Amino acid sequence: MSNPFHVSIDNGIAELVFDHPPVNAFDSKGWAAIAAELERLGDAPEVRVILIRAEGRGFCAGVDIKELAADGNLIVAVNKGNYDSFKAVHRNPKPVIIAVHGFVLGGGIGLCGAADILVAADCARFGVPEVDRGAMGGGAHLQRLFPVQKVRHMYFTGDMIDAAEAYRLGAVERVVPRAELREAALEIARKIAAKSPAMIALAKEALTGIEDGNLEDKYRWEQGFTLQAYRSLDSQEARDAFVDKRAATFKG
Repeated sequence: MSNPFHVSIDNGIAELVFDHPPVNAFDSKGWAAIAAELERLGDAPEVRVILIRAEGRGFCAGVDIKELAADGNLIVAVNKGNYDSFKAVHRNPKPVIIAVHGFVLGGGIGLCGAADILVAADCARFGVPEVDRGAMGGGAHLQRLFPVQKVRHMYFTGDMIDAAEAYRLGAVERVVPRAELREAALEIARKIAAKSPAMIALAKEALTGIEDGNLEDKYRWEQGFTLQAYRSLDSQEARDAFVDKRAATFKG
C-alpha cells in the first residue's frame, strides 16, 4: 500500500487527509505510515496544530479485515500500528483536531478517542464492530468519548450512535453539514494556531497529565485480549464470514 493519506501545511496548520478508497480501512503498513507521519508533524517546528480528516464515504473503517482473514498472525503488526497511531495523536506535542463524516469505526474510534477536539458532520456515525470481527480493542478510547454504560452497550451490541447523540454526550465540539466540516475544523485550528506555541504545548502536556489513568496502558491491556481472541476458532470464523459476506456460524 502506498501512503493512504496526503499532507499539507499552511499557516501553522497541518492537514493529514485519509484518502484510501473504498472505506479508508488501513493494513498494517498503512497504520505504521500514519503513526510515523503524525510523529513527524508533531516534531515539525512549522506545525502548530494538526487536523485529521478524510475524503470518501466515511472517515475510517479501521483495519483491513481482508489482510487479517488471510493471515491472522499479522494481528501483531496491526496492533502495533494502531497503538503507535493512537499514541501519536494522544501524546502529540501539538493539539490534534479530528473532523469526521460518515462511518467512524474501529481504528477510527481509536484516533477520535485519542484526539483533543472533535468536529463532526451531521452524517457521522460512531461504532465498534470488534466483537463481530473476532477481535477486542477500542474500549479505552471509546470510554474517553462516552460514558461507561454507553460504551458497553455499543461494544456488546455493535450498535452505532449518530453525530447528534455524540454531541449530546459531550464528545463532539460541533456538528455541521458535511459541506461545512473542513471549514468548521479549520476555524478552531486557526484560533489555536494564533496563540503562543510554547503555552499551547505546556497546556497539552498538563491536560494529558491530569487525565484519569494512562490511556496507552489501558489500550495495551485490551490488545492482550485481542491476541487471546485470535486464538479462538470463532475469531477466524468472524473474519471469514465478513470477507465472504455471509452470516457467521459460531461454535463457542
